[in-house]
Amino acid sequence: MKTIIAPNGNELQISNNLLSKGDTNAKLIKNFLESHILYLNPWKQNSLNINLCAGASDNCIQVCIYTTGRGVMAPVQEGRTRRTELYIQHRNYFLNMLLNELTKLNKKALREGKQIAVRLNGTSDLDFIAILKNRFNIDILDAFPGLEFYDYTKILGKVKKYAGTRYKLTFSRSETNESECIEALSLGAPVSVVFDDKKPMPSIYLGAKVIDGDLADDIMLTAEPGTIIGLKAKGKARKDKTSGFVVI
Repeated sequence: MKTIIAPNGNELQISNNLLSKGDTNAKLIKNFLESHILYLNPWKQNSLNINLCAGASDNCIQVCIYTTGRGVMAPVQEGRTRRTELYIQHRNYFLNMLLNELTKLNKKALREGKQIAVRLNGTSDLDFIAILKNRFNIDILDAFPGLEFYDYTKILGKVKKYAGTRYKLTFSRSETNESECIEALSLGAPVSVVFDDKKPMPSIYLGAKVIDGDLADDIMLTAEPGTIIGLKAKGKARKDKTSGFVVI
């Protein structure tokens, strides 16, 4: 088992899997499909100060869902740090592990005659589709027909890049990108918006229909084009009443 050094200098061993099963996640357990998710440390929380969430706004960083739910638990945070440092320090090893896990999941999906949902950015915003293609010359969207890939992103260019493909992306609103949200909606992409958890969710926002995104994490796979995926504020975001990140 490969050993890596964490930002605090501690020696960490890599676990056997990068992807976590959806039934260990309070939201993914509600999914319509069997689901698996990859959790890394967000933004620059790594030993090389590399930004893994390029589109994150200041208040997105401050109220990140990284610390909601099980994310507050030390073992969970340590696991995310292990995976992040493996990606940062031993990129090829990490990507080989990831490709191997996706291969196994695809075989399972085809064997059982079902689709399996995969979210590669639970708390990051990387283009793993392109990263894997550049490293191995494999387009996982074509190579793994049994897998449904989906993610949230704050990078509008990524939404445009994968429009019409099997990689379903929902653009995420922040306090700084509402004009981009309007553009994403015009392209037919879903847009996620965080609303005040103490108030009823509106039925319309930015002129688009709002659906309850807390019902299931993979609801974007079946959402109508140009839909608002409404999310109730969670964790630190519940106290955010002034920044504009949470719509109140």
